[in-house]
Amino acid sequence: MPSLEQHGVDTIPDEERTSGPRDLVSILLGSNLCLGVIVFGWLPPSFGLGWWASVSAIVAGTLVGTALTAPLALVSLRTATNLSTSSGAQFGVRGRLVGSVVGLLLALGYSALTVWIGGDVMVGVLNRLVGVPADDLSYGVVYALLAAATVAGAVYGYRVLLAMSRVLAIGMTALLVLGVIAYAPGFTTAALPEAGGYLLGGFWPTWLLAAVAAGLSGPIAFITLLGDYTRYISPRRHSARRVLRATWLGLILGLLVPQLFGTFTAYAARAALDYAGPLVDAAPTWYLLPLLLAASAGSVGNAGLMLYSMGLDLDAILPRASRARATYAVAVVATACVFAGHYASSAQDAMTSFVLLLTAIGTPWAVITLIGFARCRGVYDADALQVFNRRARGGIYWYRSGWNVPATLAWALGAVVGLLAVSLPSYEGPLLALTGGVDCSFLLSGLVGGAAYWLLTRGDTPERAGAAADGESAAALTTTA
Repeated sequence: MPSLEQHGVDTIPDEERTSGPRDLVSILLGSNLCLGVIVFGWLPPSFGLGWWASVSAIVAGTLVGTALTAPLALVSLRTATNLSTSSGAQFGVRGRLVGSVVGLLLALGYSALTVWIGGDVMVGVLNRLVGVPADDLSYGVVYALLAAATVAGAVYGYRVLLAMSRVLAIGMTALLVLGVIAYAPGFTTAALPEAGGYLLGGFWPTWLLAAVAAGLSGPIAFITLLGDYTRYISPRRHSARRVLRATWLGLILGLLVPQLFGTFTAYAARAALDYAGPLVDAAPTWYLLPLLLAASAGSVGNAGLMLYSMGLDLDAILPRASRARATYAVAVVATACVFAGHYASSAQDAMTSFVLLLTAIGTPWAVITLIGFARCRGVYDADALQVFNRRARGGIYWYRSGWNVPATLAWALGAVVGLLAVSLPSYEGPLLALTGGVDCSFLLSGLVGGAAYWLLTRGDTPERAGAAADGESAAALTTTA
């Protein structure tokens, strides 16, 4: 039996940082080969785009998002703790709660979505195979089983999830290859007429929406997650360049492979208005068992990592809670979101609204954290970052009562601008008039948040890390609260 991981958001000792860049690729690839990521490839066809337009939107959005997100992996490589805790260097040891809340919401939404879509496909397959009724009881039982399996992996922690991802990287790739063969006879490159034309009335607005909702949203989902993995990689044994390359490779392969499979199967199954039902209906009989395996195993692997990250973020918010207890708590909330999504929302509207809103508020946090990393040149006082976790005061990241007010204001300003510029199925921000009706919320939020942070802190020393670089001990500056 594997042992439970004992670390929460504390600093990982160097002797325990035994992972490497290959492990990073494995976890980013294996955990993403699941229906919770595949379904994002369905969004562009459901918006009324043709095959080539859908593919170009997903690829462009993924590359842009990866360029922004991948460098965040280097932060935890230097700090040996997760990214929300590391952001205390910019936001203050209490202000880092901004990152914890953003990370908690991101992981919560993606975890619930993975179990939701995976469970729907499982019920559909079981209905075709053995006649299990597709009623509320069946959905409830399947969701509960997936959630329980997910909790088990998340509570055991990083090592178990890494081993699971290594297996999934090989097994799920084989299942997706079989899927291409299974669905190929029905494939078409034409836009699906059932979608009713371009969702936003014109090609380019709809294409940009697809690039953000299906492409950019994938890497942005990892803005607080990457540190969960790179904190276990030692910078003494692996260079930053190798880790950055591994992050690029893992994100691009781990997102493009499943999403483009989702796009391919959406056209092959004529899945314009729903994905799970048509996917099951169009599957040949011989592929039902592989599809059932992909829906179950892939969902557990992806949702397990998301739940693990949620446990860390809640542990960061409530230092008195253990990581295991925090994981159990967020599992209950995530499962409730699964049922709410199934019974109260359409998949397209729920997914689109979720990713656009979280991208708008998450992007300025990522930009500010990266600006801080560049300013301090990757030099952090790892001990000072843990002041809040020790329920102490002081240290070089204490700022004003634990908050760096200018950084927090800059993030809030960027997030508000993003929310005012977003275009959702049920809401359109007033700033859309300035962008011709095109959703540029992530660009505006990132630019405004980053520019505000740069201007408000331009007279400061580089993230106050100079003291740590000169050998000043943060521990000497802290006092017990």
